[in-house]
Formats: sequence, structure tokens, C-alpha cells
Amino acid sequence: MPPTLASVAAARNPVGTHIKVGKGLVEEVLPKAATIGAEVLQIFTGNPRGWAPSKPDAGKDAAFRAGCEAAGIRVFVHAPYLVNVGSPTPLTFERSVAAVAHNLMRAAQTGAEGVVVHTGSCVGEGGYDAAMRQVREGLLPVLDALGDDGPFLLLESTAGQGRSLCATVEDHAAYLEALDHHPRLGLCLDTCHVFAAGEPLDEPGGATATLDRLLDIAGADRLKLVHANDSMDVRGAFKDRHQKIGDGHLGLTPFRELLAHPATDGVPFVLETPGSRELDDPQIPLLKLLREEAALHRDTEARAS
Repeated sequence: MPPTLASVAAARNPVGTHIKVGKGLVEEVLPKAATIGAEVLQIFTGNPRGWAPSKPDAGKDAAFRAGCEAAGIRVFVHAPYLVNVGSPTPLTFERSVAAVAHNLMRAAQTGAEGVVVHTGSCVGEGGYDAAMRQVREGLLPVLDALGDDGPFLLLESTAGQGRSLCATVEDHAAYLEALDHHPRLGLCLDTCHVFAAGEPLDEPGGATATLDRLLDIAGADRLKLVHANDSMDVRGAFKDRHQKIGDGHLGLTPFRELLAHPATDGVPFVLETPGSRELDDPQIPLLKLLREEAALHRDTEARAS
């Protein structure tokens, strides 16, 4: 039986959301993913607002990996919110590096493809330059330890609040340079964050142009994940406040553009929006509909060329 347009679209861009671990990876995450129709999921491996490392359970990790493989679900890990490798506080810097390394280990154990980490801020003496030296000093050894087949470390730029190290598209150039464009380094594009930092995703063609610029800086193979979030605030507000898809200042057009973009082939879209993991929430079905519209558009263009 030939593949349908919907199945091709699903394979190209799996859609899902961030799911709380709660009672456990096997006990709660897998059933929840199946119930809400998630084709990709994102998790925290421990307390997102604490430093204590999570304790692995080899048996449950193996069962979770097997369950995801059987269901065709892709997995990503998000590092704790406290991580800031640019912090001037030595203890915060040390804990941040340790947290990134620990979560990369947990990603490998749970079968996750990558760990999303916020790019951080600079607030201490020496400012930006000192913070970027710390990024290099802290993260390069962690990246080198991953080997050729370890999970990717996925840089997620912030919304521009405070003294962000990486917020706009252009900010990625120096961050990638500081880490020698490491082969295990990827990008997570958060639509709310880049919009809050001033990128024109609300204009026709704005999402396409923004992604084109990002690829010119980072390279075509760096984009590994999209956080699909609308914004409660206007462009350039520097506020990280996610909204349901279509209910914020972004609307639906940017997501159509990103799903149609050649560079998102194989890239999952994960929701981090209010209610997105609830059974009756319409956002996963909405993203799947936009995905099919994008596939139909690509198919029509291919036939016409």
C-alpha cells in the first residue's frame, strides 16, 4: 500500500509536546503520549528548577526506549531551567556544566536524540566576553566526550530578557564559534523566543526569512528541533510567555511556513504551550493539519515544476 500524504508528512515532521514524567517514564509518559497522539515528546529527567541529578533505572530506561521505538515516538530532553554556563557565580557555572553533562548521559540512556539547553546570560564583571569564555571552557569538553553517536546538545536562544548571550539570529554566530562549530552541536528554534527577541515571524514570509538567515549562519544541518509556541506578547517585547498556537501574536502563518521549509525535513515540532498535553486540547491536531497543508503545498509545487 503506497504511503499517504498524511503519513509522509508525519514522518517528515513528527508533532508532539512536553510531557511531565510524573509517576515515571513507563508508567506515565508512554501512556500519555499514546493518549494524546504525540509522535515526539520532550521530558525533564529530574526537577526542572533544581540541581539534584536524577537517578537512572536501567530497567525502566530500557523499557521506555523499547516502548518509544515500538510506537515510533522520538524523544528529546530539556535541561533544567537553572542552567547558565555564562554565570559569574562559580558554583552556578560548575553546577550548570554538571547538569548539562548529566542530562546528556540521561538522554543516551533513555534513547533521546538531544538535550535542549538555554544559551544563558551574562551579568558579571567582564560581561559578554567573560561569559563566552566560560561557555567554551565549560561545554567544549562535554561535547568532546559525546563521541560520534552521542545525543546532540541543542542550543535554544532566549527571548532577549536580561543580558542574553544568544537571542537574535545573528547572536548564534559567536556562540557557535565559541564552541568550534562542534559536530554534536545543534539548534532548537523556539518560535516564541525568537519573536520576543525581535525576529519578524508575524510578517508574511518572516518565518521563512528568519530560518534562512539562521541556516546561513549555522549551516543547513544544525536545526534538530522546533519548539512550536505562539506568544502572548508582541514582537520585540523580550518576554518569554508562551501562548496556544493561533491564539497569540504569531498566528498560524509562521508555522505553515516553517513546516513547508526544506530545512525542516525530518525536524520534529514540540509544543510548550498551555494545555498542550491535555487529552481534549486541539493544538496537536491543529499542528498536524498545518503539516498536511504544508505537505500538499510542497506536492503541488513539485508537480508544477
